[in-house]
Amino acid sequence: MRPGRALISVSDKAGIVDFARRLRDIGVEILSTGGTARLLRQHDIAAIEVSDYTGHAEIMDGRVKTLHPKIHGGILGRRGIDDAVMKDMDIAPIDLVVVNLYPFEQTVAKLDCGLEEAIENIDIGGSTLLRAAAKNYTSVAVLTDPAQYKPVLYEIEREGAISATMRFRLAVEAFNHVANYDAAISDYLSALKADGTRMQFPAQSNGRFVKLMDLRYGENPHQQAALYRDLHPAPGTLVTFRQLQGKKLSYNNIVDADTAWECVRRFEQPACVIVKHASPCGAALADDIKAAYERAFHTDPTSAFGGIIAFNRVLDRTTIETVISRQFLEVLLAPGYTVEALEAMRAKTNIRVLKIPPGDGCNTHDVKRIGSGLLIQTADKREITEAELKTVTRRAPSERELRDLLFAWRIAKFVKSNAIVYAREEQTLGIGAGQMSRVYSVRIAGIKAADEGLALCGAVMASDAFFPFRDSIDVAFDAGITAIIQPGGAQRDDEIIAAADAHHLAMVFTGIRHFRH
Repeated sequence: MRPGRALISVSDKAGIVDFARRLRDIGVEILSTGGTARLLRQHDIAAIEVSDYTGHAEIMDGRVKTLHPKIHGGILGRRGIDDAVMKDMDIAPIDLVVVNLYPFEQTVAKLDCGLEEAIENIDIGGSTLLRAAAKNYTSVAVLTDPAQYKPVLYEIEREGAISATMRFRLAVEAFNHVANYDAAISDYLSALKADGTRMQFPAQSNGRFVKLMDLRYGENPHQQAALYRDLHPAPGTLVTFRQLQGKKLSYNNIVDADTAWECVRRFEQPACVIVKHASPCGAALADDIKAAYERAFHTDPTSAFGGIIAFNRVLDRTTIETVISRQFLEVLLAPGYTVEALEAMRAKTNIRVLKIPPGDGCNTHDVKRIGSGLLIQTADKREITEAELKTVTRRAPSERELRDLLFAWRIAKFVKSNAIVYAREEQTLGIGAGQMSRVYSVRIAGIKAADEGLALCGAVMASDAFFPFRDSIDVAFDAGITAIIQPGGAQRDDEIIAAADAHHLAMVFTGIRHFRH
């Protein structure tokens, strides 16, 4: 299809002047409205005002301008089927529709935006034009994004027509554009209370996600899977990654990588976090990134095999060579890699190497699918500072213990409940995860440390939730633990504190817990 007539009416005017000029130069007649028409004429591009074309002026302050049979008949008319009707009613075909919508999301994102302003930024005519053009994609091309101008012009100027494949793809993108727009309106209005204040959870949830890639498989090879990202992903989060090498990612790779990345980027010092089966199995801080890896690996070399490794610094060749000479790994994550580091990995073609640009963005909500339903909660973004800790034992933690307690607490947040983390000198020594009984997590953390020959004398313990009984305190003391961080809030807190005092342990309460199911 070679366009003879185009309707252009855009809110985002990026690139539109050059696009319209090139349409004009190949003989396309241009219809336009309001500000777009004025802009084109300012650049000596002839544009027929829609009101002149239809013979009806815009009314209601521009609310009604393109809702007219000559416009929608020209778009929706089926070539070869509706030609007689179009001729009788003097309706000329419109072959190209270039429209993007009022900036509703940008408007409601303003702190001072009220309901009246939000309503006025709901586009009616534009959405209708897009739906009409997309429906009739066999005869009409519809553009919604400046990024589409170049490939469409290429086809017209080089091939002489816009291909059926291109028109179908553009139609799908147009329907997605309208769907996302309507969902944004629904999300905004559904979250409003009668008094104008906003609810944390709207009456209706409209997920807006864009497919990023197909995955190798799901949790198991017989399951299929794909990765989607938010329409507007938060900067620095996992889905902003670029894969530099390696096999296709699997569902489990993504789950583990998310845990590793979200954990490691919480630290300012050089840090390394190794994850296996959705829980850290080793984590450490150090003065340089290679040393951080060495310390994290020594927590649990057995579990590190086949793990996901995340760093919060650019990786150099020395660090990479140390990693790949020591263990098999599935995924490597970092904010960057030196050229030499990438060369060192080139022989390990199966390692999935992900680069994630820096950013401190985070998700506002967590979502979990359950049978025929959806669980939505606010994201666990709560961090604890030293000033918020409450010492509940006779002995307060030393400066070194306090530093280790805060380190262990940050790691425990990313360990599957029931979560126990042993640490010393900002290095994990043993991690107990995912047990039905907390005391078993305490024991497992000790077993792991013993298996790797890591002495726990002088180490600290973090627990993601309170201790229901004193047995965990006794086991930790016998292992060599000297200080404990936990939320507190158990019915037997007095008994727990008494046990810690009896063992001359220091214990601090955070007042919050970090269950991770």
